[in-house]
Amino acid sequence: MDELKLAMEEHMEQMVDLIQKFTAELRSGFGPAYDNFIGFFHAVDWKEPWLMCLLGFYIVLLSVTIFSRRHVNFHMGLFLLALSGIYFAERLNRFLGEHWKSFATQNYFDPHGIFLSTIWSGPLLIIAMIILINTLFSLCHLIVQWKRAELRHRARLSHKKEN
Repeated sequence: MDELKLAMEEHMEQMVDLIQKFTAELRSGFGPAYDNFIGFFHAVDWKEPWLMCLLGFYIVLLSVTIFSRRHVNFHMGLFLLALSGIYFAERLNRFLGEHWKSFATQNYFDPHGIFLSTIWSGPLLIIAMIILINTLFSLCHLIVQWKRAELRHRARLSHKKEN
């Protein structure tokens, strides 16, 4: 019985330590994450032509996504293209890392792909999530229309049986 009590006390001490560490991280706030973001933002030369073209590409892709929100089949194609772009990001990072001198002033393409994941895959994931959310709303709307049509059909059938 004493062993069980001792084990419970040790477990409680571990839980208290975990909670204290967690609350200490929460108290520090978003300061460290903000500092990392600002450091990343200032480390990149955003006036490079290829980065400006990439930004323009995302603006066009987001505009096409928003303006074609009623075309579910087109959205599925865009969704698959966005996910394909994310899938091939590792190969793209390797290729761009080998040829960075022909289009960039510095090598942004590290072996782990952090830069490309942030600049390439991140926005594509956001656009894919927008498409997915829009598709879910479209499906909910379609289910409501189908159920209304089913209820109207049942009402017509019951009306015919009464006559």
